[in-house]
Amino acid sequence: MARYLVTGGAGFIGSHLCESFLNRGHEVLCMDNYSTGAKQNIGAFLKNPRFRFIDHNVSRYIEVPEPLDYILHFASPASPVDYLELPIPTLKVGALGTHNTLGLAKAKSAVYLLASTSEVYGDPLVRPQSEEYWGNVNPIGPRGVYDEAKRFAEAMTMAYHRFHGLNTRIVRIFNTYGPRMRLHDGRVVPNFIMQALKGEPLTVYGQGEQTRSFQYVDDLVTGLNKLIESEHHLPVNIGNPHEMTVLEFAKKIIELTGSTSAIIYKPLPEDDPQVRQPDISKAKKILGWEPRVQLEEGLLKTIEYFRARLQEHKA
Repeated sequence: MARYLVTGGAGFIGSHLCESFLNRGHEVLCMDNYSTGAKQNIGAFLKNPRFRFIDHNVSRYIEVPEPLDYILHFASPASPVDYLELPIPTLKVGALGTHNTLGLAKAKSAVYLLASTSEVYGDPLVRPQSEEYWGNVNPIGPRGVYDEAKRFAEAMTMAYHRFHGLNTRIVRIFNTYGPRMRLHDGRVVPNFIMQALKGEPLTVYGQGEQTRSFQYVDDLVTGLNKLIESEHHLPVNIGNPHEMTVLEFAKKIIELTGSTSAIIYKPLPEDDPQVRQPDISKAKKILGWEPRVQLEEGLLKTIEYFRARLQEHKA
């Protein structure tokens, strides 16, 4: 039995990680301040004696008395809606939060995994994006607070690995969806599902020709478990390389929800990436990992979750 600390553990991905470790018989410390996480995501774990919740902002000094085997740093706003409303906390959790969690990993001799993002590639000029691509990021644009926070976090993690010999991992996560996403998250999957279920028009930005690739959260968790058990210290893309346009995706959501919603078009936001497709060659070779859940299967589970949450709100 190992002991894991998951920062941002009450968030969408963090809560699925906590659940995965608990299901495998491990102890889990979940640290969150509910800035974008939710108690509902971890409610089922609170009575488990191997689970402990710590209400704390990781941008402040972290003190954990117990020994730790693994630290996974997932705390951060991750939706444009959030980091545009919380620009300075986003920068702080990427910089101070990463520094604090790395310091804790060093003190505990713990394996450290940083949750980075496909956003480090910015609005990419190559397709698909491999880990060797340095990106095309506007550091002073509205999305720069998230992109640069994650790029800094990667640099800090590699510095601790090289200078202190810390046992580190870096995952670059591509668009992930599934149950426990917030209803008003602001990203394309929740937006489209909510609009379709309410019979509202689906909002497509630009002409909807920008592309995205979507992976189901279970595939991501499997990849993260394989990464943390590997010995690879450089960044690894975890995502689904199946690419589609946003307009195609909107039509798929309308079909799967049985909605009569129309599609409306609005101007493209500043620095919105035009392409997003992971090169997962490294994950296949090093981790023996590739996504298994088909888009339709994952979307139907996600739609079911959103439909249930909407019913709760109406009740």
